[in-house]
Amino acid sequence: MLSNQLQAVSTFTEEGNSEPFSLPALPYSYEALEPHFDKLTMEIHYTKHHQAYVTNLNKAVDGTKMAKWSLEEILSTVSKYPLAVRNNAGGHYNHTFFWNILADNAGDSPRGRLAAAIARKFTSFEAFKEEFAKAGLSRFGSGWAWLIMNEKKDLQIVSSPNQDNPLMDLAEVKGIPLLGLDVWEHAYYLKYQNKRADYITAFWRVLNWREVEKKFESIPQ
Repeated sequence: MLSNQLQAVSTFTEEGNSEPFSLPALPYSYEALEPHFDKLTMEIHYTKHHQAYVTNLNKAVDGTKMAKWSLEEILSTVSKYPLAVRNNAGGHYNHTFFWNILADNAGDSPRGRLAAAIARKFTSFEAFKEEFAKAGLSRFGSGWAWLIMNEKKDLQIVSSPNQDNPLMDLAEVKGIPLLGLDVWEHAYYLKYQNKRADYITAFWRVLNWREVEKKFESIPQ
């Protein structure tokens, strides 16, 4: 069931590059998300961390059948391949996903069917935000917090370690990501130091709910 849903929401293609995977264009300037996400963190995060995942993924898949696969195809069977594939394919997917749900002048709230689904599942938007924040705060060490559509087509909040995500065949809870938050320290430490809770609060100010709604609406109901 999940594989069929993924065909409808496949997000990332790599074109015009000699390597199978490339760093996607950032959809805004490094300073666009200030004061919530600072310019220096965004620049380092994108040009150093994300670029490293792309570079290392290309090395990991060089000469293999995965060099012709999409990221989603790799993630769906990632347990069969070396750890370098898992870490770097996950890192590339997760960061591309993350950049695309952020925007300047964002920070509003969900609308339409997604807003109704969140209210049904979590009782209110504020209750949803509290539960999501708990997922991010309780993730020990590095990882991600996610809102997903699980295999039962129900909204669910989960977290994953390192660069794992719910698309992976080894994920504890599998599903289609709708919203994701990077809680690695490199995502926030320059501005927020050890105050992960403050970073999560700032995230709501730059989250583009219109993009999240598009992801939700693209999933066959």
